[in-house]
Amino acid sequence: MTTESARYFDSWYANMAESPLVDQIQRRHLGLPPELPSTSLLTWDGLAEVTEELRLAPGRTLLDLACGRGGYGLEIASRTGAKHIGVDHSAVAIDQARRLADDLGREAEFRVGEFTATGLGDGSVDRILCIDSIQFADPPADAFAELRRILVPGGRVVLTCWEPRNEPSTERHARLARVNLAAELDQAGFAEVSVLERTEWQAAERAMWEEAAALDPGDDPALRSFHDEGMEAIQRWGSLRRVLATATAP
Repeated sequence: MTTESARYFDSWYANMAESPLVDQIQRRHLGLPPELPSTSLLTWDGLAEVTEELRLAPGRTLLDLACGRGGYGLEIASRTGAKHIGVDHSAVAIDQARRLADDLGREAEFRVGEFTATGLGDGSVDRILCIDSIQFADPPADAFAELRRILVPGGRVVLTCWEPRNEPSTERHARLARVNLAAELDQAGFAEVSVLERTEWQAAERAMWEEAAALDPGDDPALRSFHDEGMEAIQRWGSLRRVLATATAP
């Protein structure tokens, strides 16, 4: 990601901290408990499925890549007894993730890093989680190569994202229009690649975006961003499919 992108997300996370209504709406539609801020749009049931797909054992190391405020990775580490590392290119998000870990009494390491430069050693993590963010990797091939580099042999990566239902278009969300997880994972040398559609996750998103599009954001920057994204999501509805991807490092 670029420095400009990091600045954007720094501002976005700072605004989120000042606007509890966005979190309240997201938690209600995603089914999240009050202590768990969303990183993106994974539902509580989706989190359980992702946890199962990671196949984590106690003491193994989980990397939550593009961890945002850290809630999903912290929850999975708590459920599985795994060691937890969170990496995000937003320093504001990392600060919020550290505070959340302290508030929850959880041990975790959080650091600023990029999709293409995590700062981690070769074969240093057992599992990689990336929730709804891999579309921001630039260039994508370098990011998938980084995932492959830092995973131990036999390690597993679990990604959630959206993919275009048809050929890439000129729509505003060009990053999502180019996502092809099966091809990227295969080209990076992963094995046992699986990409499955998750319509039930997307149904929860639809209800959330409808509420976001209908609200009056006033002069609240976080609500304004949430409202505008809701308007766009409804307009492009049907052009994207919700997916869960898994793969193994040989």
